[in-house]
Amino acid sequence: MEATGTDEVDKLKTKFISAWNNMKYSWVLKTKTYFSRNSPVLLLGKCYHFKYEDENELLPVSSGCTIEDHVIAGSVEEFRKDFISRIWLTYREEFPPIEGSALTTDCGWGCTLRTGQMLLAQGLILHFLGRAWTWPDALNIENSDSESWTSNTVKKFTASFEASLSAERELKTPTISLKGTIGRYSDDREMQNEIYHRKIISWFGDSPLALFGLHQLIEYGKKSGKKAGDWYGPAVVAHILRKAVEEARHPDLQGITIYVAQDCTVYSSDVIDKQCTSMASDNTDDKAVIILVPVRLGGERTNADYLDFVKGILSLEYCVGIVGGKPKQSYYFAGFQDDSLIYMDPHYCQSFVDVSIKDFPLETFHCPSPKKMSFRKMDPSCTIGFYCRNVQDFKRASEEITKMLKISSKEKYPLFTFVNGHSRDYDFTSTTTNEEDLFSEDEKKRLKRFSTEEFVLL
Repeated sequence: MEATGTDEVDKLKTKFISAWNNMKYSWVLKTKTYFSRNSPVLLLGKCYHFKYEDENELLPVSSGCTIEDHVIAGSVEEFRKDFISRIWLTYREEFPPIEGSALTTDCGWGCTLRTGQMLLAQGLILHFLGRAWTWPDALNIENSDSESWTSNTVKKFTASFEASLSAERELKTPTISLKGTIGRYSDDREMQNEIYHRKIISWFGDSPLALFGLHQLIEYGKKSGKKAGDWYGPAVVAHILRKAVEEARHPDLQGITIYVAQDCTVYSSDVIDKQCTSMASDNTDDKAVIILVPVRLGGERTNADYLDFVKGILSLEYCVGIVGGKPKQSYYFAGFQDDSLIYMDPHYCQSFVDVSIKDFPLETFHCPSPKKMSFRKMDPSCTIGFYCRNVQDFKRASEEITKMLKISSKEKYPLFTFVNGHSRDYDFTSTTTNEEDLFSEDEKKRLKRFSTEEFVLL
């Protein structure tokens, strides 16, 4: 009887904390992000340079970013469209309960899983749509008015808390407010691109069936001792993403795999082996690979000497972003200007969207405006991602990245390395996977070490 009473108290506590987090992360203060017209902006390997034409004309407020209060010619609209086209995955509420818990939101604890999802989503965009793709409706997204965000917060908190107490949550899908050309496509290719755009987003839906949704990632995390409500580090998320992609049985995903570097080392033969492994015996095509490299950019604080390295990484066409952030607060870094990083922030609570319905709304999966943060505020623990379409692409990328590492490294050793051969050639235990235990004992030990963010510093 006493145990039952304790369980009820724990459930009530969980529901109250969830409701409080839903309110906390719905209270977004509207701020402008300033960009300089004198410096180039790099976004996932693409360079933009802003220039102004008329000093007396102001940049439209709706754009969400201000370039020294001047209208800018050249590629400002292209930059905005490119940035908005990246898939934005944030905290959500009112989704189906996570198995083994009463949680129907990830507010307050799921940010690194969300940034990991964003990195994987960018890799899938490159794989299916290419780097040149942009969402045709990107510039039709309007920033939510700051007053409407804050005025509804108390109502949202009250409704969320009452619903959690009564355990009656109605799954609501927000209405789409995009204007103009939605659903109209100029040609078959654009229509096909939109099909893949929606398909990629649906794989990250907040339901137990979504291949890369929060529910599935948490299931894989359980194999490494994590559970819903825990904080996940960038390295642990890298391994969870690898397992999620390896276990995905969708036909469209059989041509892509993930490799996670071991102790800051990418073993080229191991990568190529993964790329040349096909489930179909008659398929001889190379697989694409997303390479994830967990690294640490210093001790307790980020070492400023690594700034050029981070810039170099984000300047590469192969880069799919960095899972990093501030201490205990994860961001998805996608670019930079001068000494500031450009990122997407998952710390905004949005309502559950049922991605299984036809023509589900897309606007909450695209960030209307970028944010910037000084490199010096960056937490040293992060995971870097690269995408290579085939073996030849990987070999070319490894050469370019190695050159960049040597140039940016001021120490005797680079931050990570590419080496020839297999990991087993260097006395690493070869890992195997079976269906009953998705993580081998060797992987579990590595994940346990990663979960405490202890890295070998060279």
